[in-house]
Amino acid sequence: MPTFDLYADDPGASHWEVPASGAARFSWEYDDGRDRLLALYQKGKDKQWDGALRIDWDLEVDPHDPLGTPDEAMSVYGSRHWDKMSDRDRRELRRHYASWQFSQFLHGEQGAMICAARIVESAPDMDAKFYSATQTMDEARHAEIYGRFLHEKIGLVYPINDNLQSLLGDTLRDSRWDMPYLGMQVLIEGLALAAFGMIRDTTDKPLPKQILAYVMQDEARHVAFGRMALRDYYRQLTDAELREREEFVIEGCYLMRDRLRGTEVLENFGIPKAEAEQLSEHSEFLRLFRKLLFSRIVPCVKDIGLWGKRLQQAYVDLGVLELGDSDLDLLMNQDEEIAERLDAERFAAEERERVEEVGAAIREGEGAEAAGA
Repeated sequence: MPTFDLYADDPGASHWEVPASGAARFSWEYDDGRDRLLALYQKGKDKQWDGALRIDWDLEVDPHDPLGTPDEAMSVYGSRHWDKMSDRDRRELRRHYASWQFSQFLHGEQGAMICAARIVESAPDMDAKFYSATQTMDEARHAEIYGRFLHEKIGLVYPINDNLQSLLGDTLRDSRWDMPYLGMQVLIEGLALAAFGMIRDTTDKPLPKQILAYVMQDEARHVAFGRMALRDYYRQLTDAELREREEFVIEGCYLMRDRLRGTEVLENFGIPKAEAEQLSEHSEFLRLFRKLLFSRIVPCVKDIGLWGKRLQQAYVDLGVLELGDSDLDLLMNQDEEIAERLDAERFAAEERERVEEVGAAIREGEGAEAAGA
């Protein structure tokens, strides 16, 4: 079924065109490169996988409770609107919330694919071009997977959120070659990783857990790539140039915070926009959720060398400054380990089933032989 038939709201034109800016850069140095980036490129090649095969798409999903979302996690919970809802309405609300979340993941992954391709085009160094080429393939796989989950398991898609679209547009329109790194690898990918991780670690539904764990295994490499490339480059910039990047980060962080309201969902259930925004703003769950979502961004921004007073004050206002001391490497290693452990558990369970099937077949054969005797 065409995606346009599944949209909860009219997404507008079938294409969004962002005018390209900046130069395409060729490099004639093919042998030299940074060992860390080349090692990451090798890992990117080694870790390629097929979403149609690695993920168990036969697992059933209840489209009205695809993530096992608790009532308290919905911003409308406890309000007069919630009290008026029937059980059927509340189930449909869960479907819409899950669709909205995964639709933003889907649109973000397409944005990541385009930004990674832009980095291949514009990065001055061949080692960065090599790795970005592997990331472009990763992001294509992620968009494929999220699109399939929405089409086959939920049957509902939401248009791209205005704030996410705005940040993507700002990232892609900037002519400076480092901005796709900063906008995508640090801000959008960092926020997505935290959102993926929260759902991965709380859902009891096996299919979304698989999807998120395997996508996060890739994304951990992508953020590492952005950190390496930007840390090296930003050491060379003037204070004025660094302040320009910090202003971009500040604006992007506020956009990302506001992206998380999900008011489009509540509006589709007849709640006026202003009231929907108030419900989202005062939701204790969403308030905690917003703060935790910056757990990947703040330490990464600090690590790459953007930590001026104005940026720190913005993080104070957002209530996330203390996250700058988080151990980002530990979080990324955990993402890798969780995916590998999930694979090991799945393959062990499949092997046990195979052994049981063989044992049953042998016993059945022995029983038939004894009966014949």
